[in-house]
Amino acid sequence: MALRRDGRTASLLTVGAVTAVVAGLAPGAAFAAGDPLQRYAQQELRWERCETDGLPAFECAKVKVPLDYAKPTGRSIEVAISRVKAGSAKQRHGVLLMNPGGPGSQGLTMPVEFEPMLPAEVRARFDLIGFDPRGVGRSSPIACDLTEDQRTIQHPYKEATFGKDVERARSVADKCWEKAGDVLPYITSRNTARDMDVVRAVLGERRISYFGYSYGTYLGAVYTQMFPQRSDRIVLDSALDPKLAWRDSFRGWSSAAELAFTRWTEWAAARNAAYGLGATAAEVRKTYWDLVAQADRTPVPTEDGRGMDGDAIRAGYRAFVQVEAVTPWIVALKAAAAGGPAVPGVPPMAADDNMTAVTWAVFCGDTRSWPRDPEQYRRDAIADRARYPLAGDLGATVQPCAFWKSAAVEPATVVNNEVDALIVQNQWDPQATLAMAQGMRRALHGARMITVAGGEGHGVLVAGPSCADSAFTRYLTTGRLPAKDVTCSSS
Repeated sequence: MALRRDGRTASLLTVGAVTAVVAGLAPGAAFAAGDPLQRYAQQELRWERCETDGLPAFECAKVKVPLDYAKPTGRSIEVAISRVKAGSAKQRHGVLLMNPGGPGSQGLTMPVEFEPMLPAEVRARFDLIGFDPRGVGRSSPIACDLTEDQRTIQHPYKEATFGKDVERARSVADKCWEKAGDVLPYITSRNTARDMDVVRAVLGERRISYFGYSYGTYLGAVYTQMFPQRSDRIVLDSALDPKLAWRDSFRGWSSAAELAFTRWTEWAAARNAAYGLGATAAEVRKTYWDLVAQADRTPVPTEDGRGMDGDAIRAGYRAFVQVEAVTPWIVALKAAAAGGPAVPGVPPMAADDNMTAVTWAVFCGDTRSWPRDPEQYRRDAIADRARYPLAGDLGATVQPCAFWKSAAVEPATVVNNEVDALIVQNQWDPQATLAMAQGMRRALHGARMITVAGGEGHGVLVAGPSCADSAFTRYLTTGRLPAKDVTCSSS
């Protein structure tokens, strides 16, 4: 669920400190008199010039926030923020906080990466504010010291290996609590939203605008629920259904995968002369499942020597939303299985240790809905695989949240408000599915949604020009939403 444009991992290097300044607090921007958070709003920000590999210089600072908002006078942690100033002091409207997803993705470089993609009218009006959420990157990071296998989130269900799957999930939970147990209960979406509001106050803003992608849409929705009067112009790209947080989100990918797979079989069948996968959708489907079965008997040769069994092929289910890209891959797999050239290896989808630690801290700590009985996961994996053969078990099988040592400190956030927001969504998104975005739309009654018909992949505005761009620009520059929900074409 994380924003990845070019695969770079930027390393921030402070090259010089600028004179320390105290953020000027506009009337109403700070917290009420007597609020223990007032002292955080009055802290001094020291903006420093930061540089990244291949990126222009920009400003960074650290904001102190309470570790536990229930005890705001207790231990504090630091949240790293960044800034690219508005292009026009005269036209400046305010700040636009940005989150790239995850949970666990670093967002400090997002303003300088995203700035070239924004229209000049938007750049003129907003200070772009990035941040590494608590526990991430340069914001008091946590770690679990997990192996590559433990950092891979999705695993297929097999009767013979389920015991090992249970032990893997238990080990991830144990390691995380051993390494960061004093912090884990407080790495949640609600606390990150509270951090955002401290940032708002420190920056002297009455309200904040926000751009969130993927998981960032959920975080933005939580902010609107907790701080509706402080929410300004909210843009959610590739939205998640807040009612599904979080296990049902995992399981929701499976039904969407089947829809995308069916669409792909029809597309490939219509181009049988070019690809030779079958003249009908049923024939294409059979070709794929025959390939999976053959790979289970004899793994498809790969250039890295690992080979790909049927489960490894199924694990690529997200690719089916992009029909033109996935078809040559299936053709190459089929040829390799028949003795042709080996295909490039597909590395395991393992995040880095810090991102994985925060991912589970948030997923397990946001909600109390994760089953505690491993057998429930077994039953669900079997049932979901029967219903959704492509990926049902991948979304339903046992996860570390079954063994998380502490239940969520707070109940999951119920999002149900009238705050204005613009939701933009591809029709064919494998991670934030169309059904999930429609769930977000139902939760945000003041929102409008733009669906890109035929749009493929995870991300609309972050992926480049789209038919949603004009509405996005108009909303951020004027505050005006479309009069109604809109469907536009990707072609």
